[in-house]
Amino acid sequence: MILKITKYGEKVLREKATPVPQVTPKLVELAADMIDTMHKARGVGLAAEQVGRTEALCVIDVPLDCEDDDETREFNARVEMPLVMFNPQILKLEGEQEGREGCLSFPNMGAPLKRAAEVTAQYMDEKGVPQIITVRGFLARAVQHETDHLKGVLYVDLLEEADRAKIEKKIQALKEKTEKAAKKA
Repeated sequence: MILKITKYGEKVLREKATPVPQVTPKLVELAADMIDTMHKARGVGLAAEQVGRTEALCVIDVPLDCEDDDETREFNARVEMPLVMFNPQILKLEGEQEGREGCLSFPNMGAPLKRAAEVTAQYMDEKGVPQIITVRGFLARAVQHETDHLKGVLYVDLLEEADRAKIEKKIQALKEKTEKAAKKA
């Protein structure tokens, strides 16, 4: 089922996720719906807050051809996509990369953002089995972005002041539109 993607200005985007005590069939179904929603919206990641929920759950599907080099593609190839992460936590950040980042909750916007180049994270998979992965490049960026969502942190919060200033009018217009729509509902 395709879910409604929350937009900037909706309070749920600022809520901290609630840890999942165990993976249930309903949560697996939610993850599948989130994957369908993400694919329909042509995104590469989606956190529960982005569909109006607060479970500690995110889904990621980064095609290997999104990576900049063969070494990174080869390194990340062992991570099966789509990636479903319950209770994800970043254990280690290494290096630095900068790239344009966007978000399905901020349609038609993007800005350069520095992130770690390599990330080690732990999570429970859709079978409830604990996992630890280390990923690089664009996939590392996606893991950081989605785990930030689960803490109520949005990518625009992390932008350099000058980069945020360039899209501030769009951000405020989106917030006003979202708040106006919420009042009508």
